[in-house]
Amino acid sequence: MRRAAPPLRPDLREDTAGMHFQLTEQQRELQDSARNFAQKELPELAREMEAKDFSVPAEMVRRYGAMGFLGVNLPEQYGGLGLGHFEAILVLEQFAMISNAVAFPVFEALVGPVRTLERFGSEELKARIIPQVTAGEATVAVSMSEPDAGTALTELTTHARDEGDHYLLNGTKRWTSGAGHARYYVTYCRLSDEPGAKGIGALLVDKEMDGVSFGAREELMGFRGIETRDILFNNVKVPKANLVIGAGGFGQLMQAFGLERCGNATQSLGLAQAALDQAIAYTQERKAFGKPIVDFQGVQLKLAEMAMRVEAARLLIYRATVNAAEQENGLPSVYESSVAKCYANEIVREVTAQGMQVMGGYGYHKEYGMEQRLRDGFAWGIAGGAIDVQKTNITAAMIGRRFDQRR
Repeated sequence: MRRAAPPLRPDLREDTAGMHFQLTEQQRELQDSARNFAQKELPELAREMEAKDFSVPAEMVRRYGAMGFLGVNLPEQYGGLGLGHFEAILVLEQFAMISNAVAFPVFEALVGPVRTLERFGSEELKARIIPQVTAGEATVAVSMSEPDAGTALTELTTHARDEGDHYLLNGTKRWTSGAGHARYYVTYCRLSDEPGAKGIGALLVDKEMDGVSFGAREELMGFRGIETRDILFNNVKVPKANLVIGAGGFGQLMQAFGLERCGNATQSLGLAQAALDQAIAYTQERKAFGKPIVDFQGVQLKLAEMAMRVEAARLLIYRATVNAAEQENGLPSVYESSVAKCYANEIVREVTAQGMQVMGGYGYHKEYGMEQRLRDGFAWGIAGGAIDVQKTNITAAMIGRRFDQRR
């Protein structure tokens, strides 16, 4: 069964005259370009990636780059388009509607670790790495979690000792999406002996460096086509030029994470929108008791509930990314990005489950794609800060202080 094409919807932007719910001509053209490319070129690849569990092929990533999709909000001097975060989200949403796996290189480039590199790296480091990303010649992943440091990230133990002209990196990272497939890794580590957050910074590690190795590929409930492995660092010599941010930069790294929250939310949104579109199409085609099942009020209520959740999630994401331009650091606020992520992470589970229910046995069948969305959608409420962590962020922002979870 063909998936229904998403209708053009009102979108959010702001200017000095007030709030508007339409795209500019440039934004509409960009969205249309991403939609047309994704719908024409990626569905068959997405199905194959799901079946055989491989990452987006290098040649296709280069095509992403040639189309400009990997540099939407990156500076023109590095091969990007120099547009805003809102425009980046518009593009990511269209890819995510096909699958999270085909969208993953776009996610990493536009809202993930490449943005951290662009914000904090030296001019030499940015000029060396970012053009490779925008051209689709290399991907960058983030390596944060460890066997004993996930939500409590300041307990990480991976450390890098200053050896004069390089750092000597040792430690183990866990749950790194893209591990083994990506060329570079923004690696959170201890750069001094200061306890807690004060000692943490980040290095850019090349997988070709001696001493870098990868664990076995994790077998996950979803995320097929997105490699997840441990990374092991054994006396890895990292050049001083690969310093992203020094010890004491943990707070800045977390501030920059607001954009990744919006990207995470958009991956959820894409799945939810695709689930809604397929449910709408299916319920008009499927007949029971002599009429399309959409004529039954119970089905109508489910579709309406799905639509309300999808539209609300979209507006929260759009608000966070549009308002980022008004922030001093140019990034989404903790409050708005956490609200967007938390809500989108919750509704994608509900919407994909409702989509499966209205499709009955076909929704549960692998051939039709709905069960895949349910499996993939669950992951986003774990990755990038669990749902309950986002709720503590939201409350902390409202109260005006952080809560010490250790006491």
